Amino acid sequence: MNTEITARRLNRIVLGITGGIAAYKAAELTRLLVRERIAIDVVMTSAATKFVAPITFQALSGRPVLTELWNSGAANAMGHIDLSRTADAILVAPASADFIAKLANGLADDLLSSLCLARTCPLLVAPTMNVQMWNNSATQRNMAQLRADGIEILGPGNGGQACGEVGDGRMIEPEEILAALCAWSQPKLLASKRILLTAGPTFEAIDPVRGITNLSSGKMGFALARACAEAGATVTLVSGPTTLAAPAGVTRVDVRSADEMAAAVDARIAQTDIFIAVAAVADYKPVERHGSKVKKAAAPIVLELEPTTDILARVAGRPKAPFCVGFAAETEDVNSNAEAKRRKKKVPLLIANRAQDAIGKDENQVTLLDATGTYPLPRMSKLTLARRLVAEIAQRLPDA
Repeated sequence: MNTEITARRLNRIVLGITGGIAAYKAAELTRLLVRERIAIDVVMTSAATKFVAPITFQALSGRPVLTELWNSGAANAMGHIDLSRTADAILVAPASADFIAKLANGLADDLLSSLCLARTCPLLVAPTMNVQMWNNSATQRNMAQLRADGIEILGPGNGGQACGEVGDGRMIEPEEILAALCAWSQPKLLASKRILLTAGPTFEAIDPVRGITNLSSGKMGFALARACAEAGATVTLVSGPTTLAAPAGVTRVDVRSADEMAAAVDARIAQTDIFIAVAAVADYKPVERHGSKVKKAAAPIVLELEPTTDILARVAGRPKAPFCVGFAAETEDVNSNAEAKRRKKKVPLLIANRAQDAIGKDENQVTLLDATGTYPLPRMSKLTLARRLVAEIAQRLPDA
């Protein structure tokens, strides 16, 4: 397998903006990119300036906006070449049907198209146009040519359009473009791998309105699902109750109880290469589930509990088990308790953390435990950690 082992740098990009109503979305995209500490050089076509003034992007990016081929700001009059020489990528968003046709046919009659033709860096485009223009055979031929030329296509989306029609052709939202850009930049360490991942809490019903659950937000599991998809894997996420949106490119299966989660895993595990158990599954469930609300009374009530299925142990114990990764949230003696759990469940890799430092938070600090020892990692954002864990998992795979 030809696997990229390092992430593409994204320190600086050229953001190209072409004519179209979606040009207003590029302002939010610029803000998001700057927030990610990516330096932005904005290049606008003449048509783009009819929709949004260049001063808007100058204010958001903190850098001059370039619009003219013959006044590109380069001291050697080679601005149509120089900008691409120092950029990690060129991103055109929105990319109109006209501009896509230029790219497909190698035309260079303005600064942005000249930059794209003279580039030495990767090119990504986010198409935007009317649904009929998108479906036109000429546009589809042009898109096929762009893909054949190695240009990355982001979108388009489907939905209502400014013209009042509905269908394909919308530029995907700025948040989706940023996520796609980040995914594109990540090394494809898990290409061709099929990953099944659990996340979030479970809810064990006592009656129709009450139940046993926990404070898990699902953030770590969803971040890891995103990181696995960025790494080229086919990812299925079995999620307990959470308000989080599924990451792009991830198939989501919603469940409620531990039994439902176990059934969802059982139904898919035979087609899985890697199983990652991040979910905070309830250890116990009520023996009896009442069909109607249990009324409050002055006297105490007794709630009888029974163990739930240990999903990770059951998967790891299969005759042909996938590569299994477990998570352990402990409140004390983290490493010793986690190692005992790893040995008992016979999993090759277990990731441990202090529950009180991680649940519901945007950051996490973990220790990796495998047959060779313990490996603590520093505290970092859950998404950054998820990408690090992808690399750790990839290097431990049997065929790595």
